[in-house]
Amino acid sequence: MVIDVRAAFENEPPPLDYVLPSMVAGTVGALVSPGGAGKSMLIMQLAAQIAGGPDLLEVGDLPFGPVIYLPAEDPPAAIHHRLHALGAHLSDEQREAVAAGLSIQPLLGSQPNIMESDWFEWLRRYAEGRRLMVLDTLRRFHVEEENSSGPMAQVIGRMEAIAAETGCSIVFLHHANKGAAMTGAGDQQQASRGSSVLVDNIRWQSYLSGMTQSDCEEWGVDGNQRGYFVRYGVSKANYGTPFQERWFRRHEGGVLKPAVLERQHKAKRARLVAATY
Repeated sequence: MVIDVRAAFENEPPPLDYVLPSMVAGTVGALVSPGGAGKSMLIMQLAAQIAGGPDLLEVGDLPFGPVIYLPAEDPPAAIHHRLHALGAHLSDEQREAVAAGLSIQPLLGSQPNIMESDWFEWLRRYAEGRRLMVLDTLRRFHVEEENSSGPMAQVIGRMEAIAAETGCSIVFLHHANKGAAMTGAGDQQQASRGSSVLVDNIRWQSYLSGMTQSDCEEWGVDGNQRGYFVRYGVSKANYGTPFQERWFRRHEGGVLKPAVLERQHKAKRARLVAATY
């Protein structure tokens, strides 16, 4: 499609359609975190909200639409446990809405490969009529070398082709690199494991990172409890407005809900630090 430049000058553009916080619909994005941080539960909760459920995470209103979630590293039993835990926080009406709008197809053991024509076509068909497709995790949907820019550009290009043809947004879950995981730098764009193409060639990247010891001191959290808290934010949004990062707390079954934390005054933080020595 050729853009009519004159018409673009003269006519007001339609408002941008956001499928996730600061992520424009019809694009490709990533959710990056260390293993075990809770990204699969987080994306399930976001998917459920888009499918017609409530805003349990308090990330703001998200337009409803059908969602397809493709977990390729967890067995159906694990998915069942997460859904059951999530369902405890929904009303009967909300459960029915989510059940109607959210499709989940476990692919553990199926070895999906987006670079193969059959799998590419399969994914394209599943994306048709959907608002969002989730690939959990990226490593399970290809067999290429993640540190090589050429193959990774092709993998991202395949996802972009599906999104462009169907209008379905695609979010892939991805692991943070070891350096970011060890230093608590998961909120940086460079936290993504593998080639920089996995960051540069997508339009949106979010993160989920654990609470560090310094975070405990800043927010007045007992160090023994820090494993219950994770921080969510957006590290790259080419077309979106800034998104204020927020803390979540794990509840029974791994369900994430907004944490009520109060930043400590510097003097009090200094006393806390001194008390650790």
